Amino acid sequence: MESKLKFVEYGNPEGNLVIYFHGVPGSPEECSIFDRYAKENNLNIVCYDRFSISSSIKNQAYYKKLADVILDKANGEQVDLIGFSIGCHAALETSLYLQGSVRIIHLISAAAPLDAADFLDGMAGKMVFLLAMKHSAVFTLLSYWQALPAKLLPSVLFKMLFASAAGKDRELSRTPEFIEYATPLLSHCFNLNVKGYIREINQYVTPWKESIFKCNTTTHLWHGSNDNWSPIEMANYLKATIPASTSLEIMQGLSHYTCLYAAAPKICQQPAKA
Repeated sequence: MESKLKFVEYGNPEGNLVIYFHGVPGSPEECSIFDRYAKENNLNIVCYDRFSISSSIKNQAYYKKLADVILDKANGEQVDLIGFSIGCHAALETSLYLQGSVRIIHLISAAAPLDAADFLDGMAGKMVFLLAMKHSAVFTLLSYWQALPAKLLPSVLFKMLFASAAGKDRELSRTPEFIEYATPLLSHCFNLNVKGYIREINQYVTPWKESIFKCNTTTHLWHGSNDNWSPIEMANYLKATIPASTSLEIMQGLSHYTCLYAAAPKICQQPAKA
């Protein structure tokens, strides 16, 4: 089963297994920034290309599919989960099908359910989410339109997406190193798997707050105080609502991707599972 789903891995192939859930838009290579720290701390970080799963697999069947693949890879061992941005939604939903197999969940710049509170006004992606919720046909057309700059002028897509960058992300988005890192990540789904991207957004905007109440896995939240893609109110909501032991580390002045960069070494330095 696992071989049917594309994936990348970083760190030590023989190390403790960690499953990374990439953002949306995003790609498996997003977690390459963990590679150095994973090697230093004997971790094997695996990220599956969720967009490559057939778009006919939706709703809970989608998360069950991911869980089955992870369980096959884990081969009876416990795993840690890391989610980034909207990938946190997939991580939380999938964890419900991994009962007893997950040691801890790390949620970075987490996007909380939109049906839980009035988060939209503080989100840079407000219009995209509103279209997905209320005008699905227009959202689908927009997604396919974004595929054009992604294929022909990926730098234009990068500039479009980071035009609203806030906090330290504004500075980060101007550095050549980050531009080289992020541009292919952001264009990945539009180049190859637009249908997978559309499914992910549609499932995110569909009410799912009830799933939060079912999470019984120790969870740690990492969030930038200046995040305008996933406002800090989302982290506060998750901290207050997840019934399992949950902690929140607020990173002052950081935003979406700067929080990811800052959290990566700290997560990898967490005590290894027994």
